[in-house]
Amino acid sequence: MGYTIESLPLQTLLPAIGRAEDQLARLDEQVRRSPVGEGFVERRHFFDAAASMWVGGELVHVEDLVLHDERMDVRAPTHELTIAHRILRARRRIAGAKPGWAVSDAGIGALTGYEEQEHEAAEGEGSAFVDTAADLHLLEGDDPLAQELANVDALLEQSQRLIDRVSDRKAGGRSALVVGDLVVRDTDWDEVDRLTQWKRVLADVADLPPTVAAALIWEAWESLEPMQRQHWLGGQFVSAYLRARGKVASHLFGFNVGLKAVQRERRRSPNRLTRILAFLDAMSASAESGMKEIARLAQAREQMSRRLNGRRSSSSLPTTIDLVLSRPIVSAPMIAKAARVTQRGALNLIGELGVREVTGRGRYRAWGIL
Repeated sequence: MGYTIESLPLQTLLPAIGRAEDQLARLDEQVRRSPVGEGFVERRHFFDAAASMWVGGELVHVEDLVLHDERMDVRAPTHELTIAHRILRARRRIAGAKPGWAVSDAGIGALTGYEEQEHEAAEGEGSAFVDTAADLHLLEGDDPLAQELANVDALLEQSQRLIDRVSDRKAGGRSALVVGDLVVRDTDWDEVDRLTQWKRVLADVADLPPTVAAALIWEAWESLEPMQRQHWLGGQFVSAYLRARGKVASHLFGFNVGLKAVQRERRRSPNRLTRILAFLDAMSASAESGMKEIARLAQAREQMSRRLNGRRSSSSLPTTIDLVLSRPIVSAPMIAKAARVTQRGALNLIGELGVREVTGRGRYRAWGIL
């Protein structure tokens, strides 16, 4: 199995290339200049993680992902939710690293689990990037028990990656795991070889325009399927590639958000040209939705900021506004934790801001800008 970059009909592709290049450049500039840029970037991580699961055929609600990220689940997390959280953490790790790290040999090895890069974090390689807002709070030493639990989680995850690698090396002596018609583990699936072929494509597209190159490396990922159980990494590599090429340098692009907006028939078409056009249109769609969200957040920020007139400098409203702008939804416990107030005080704060309640429930309520 291999992937060959054949000649492309540029005359057919040029309109889609032009749109994608223009929309990505506009999005990059808006995120860089907007006062809500940081909040948009953090929100995009959540939406892209949920969209990645949707593209893969699984449904994860953004609201559940936000609460799980804050360790405030209202129910036992599902397997799909834990995978979505892995995607969220991977995005934060990539975003906290140097622009070219994720698509370098070291970055690809670290993200796929074939190389450990734990000691390169001090050099800015992303391994030590704290992957949740809660963890940032924990590092201040306010909650020693939670800090210990976070360390245990990190150790368990590292141990699981090591076990998986050892198991994969010994897989030659085992039969494939099959449940009905579903192949859970294929012992003939050579991830290293497939990954090597994909990295060759990554090198071959270096001289092409960033959007065309990104579309081709995604198509190659879909064709080669290097990772048997981490196919979701492909979309994050595409986003990281656009950042590495400087096309979207302000943040980690949400490629999966755009893929979700494109019809499955186009994304999975047997015609290669149709697929490439679909991937280019996905970039345009994601950029367009991103610019609309920035405008919506900026308007909401302006309206909420008016509530600060006449407030004391010690007011908790600014902290609450920042939290609302950086999360798809917020709950009373989340506000209470961020603003260091009681849950009753959190309800008063959200009531003063006038943010819309999104659940329609009397209990376990949440508010947000959607």
